Amino acid sequence: MAMDANEIERLIKASIPDARVTIRDLAGDGDHYAATVISAAFKGKSRVQQHKLVYDALKGQMGGELHALALQTATPES
Repeated sequence: MAMDANEIERLIKASIPDARVTIRDLAGDGDHYAATVISAAFKGKSRVQQHKLVYDALKGQMGGELHALALQTATPES
């Protein structure tokens, strides 16, 4: 079962409340998305740590309902 873009955004914002999230469905199949997440929570964190925050927000959906997520993260100042 595919995951809806709105659900991805909801999960991210639930864990990272100040996040500005943009989601694009790359293949039109509900399984392959690109996400840009901008949050002050990423300040001082490495890119790997930033991505881990987002993946943790998805509560284990990666590899299951959500097959692929191309992720870009940044702080508001970036």
